[in-house]
Amino acid sequence: MIKDEYYDAGLALRRAMFGPSGAEDQVEHTTDLNDKIQEVVTRYCFGDVWQRDGLDLRVRSLITLAMLVATGRSHEIRIHLRGAVANGVTAEEIRELMLHSFLYCGIPAAMDGFRAADEILSASASPAPAEESTHV
Repeated sequence: MIKDEYYDAGLALRRAMFGPSGAEDQVEHTTDLNDKIQEVVTRYCFGDVWQRDGLDLRVRSLITLAMLVATGRSHEIRIHLRGAVANGVTAEEIRELMLHSFLYCGIPAAMDGFRAADEILSASASPAPAEESTHV
């Protein structure tokens, strides 16, 4: 695995968007089977493309969500909803994106997006259990 400034920047962005479980936990638990894809995701996706000038992280998150809804990637929608919230996308913007998606992607795709959004936004609005709320 190539670890350079792109890798470090990508890992930092993954951490900011998805927390340790989407950053260190992912790359530290690679295998010979998936180590190259983790490098590609960390270095190229998040260390390079996501950090280019021209679009801020909030806009990139909205675009990513729209493409994931369009391609029916429910698992990735849930992951990127968390990242979108971390990047400042509001619940209202997510609702409008999901509603708008039915025009171009169809009702089933929009409904998958709405289900994922409801799950993630409901979970993020719930207070943390007492034992977790003391962690910083």
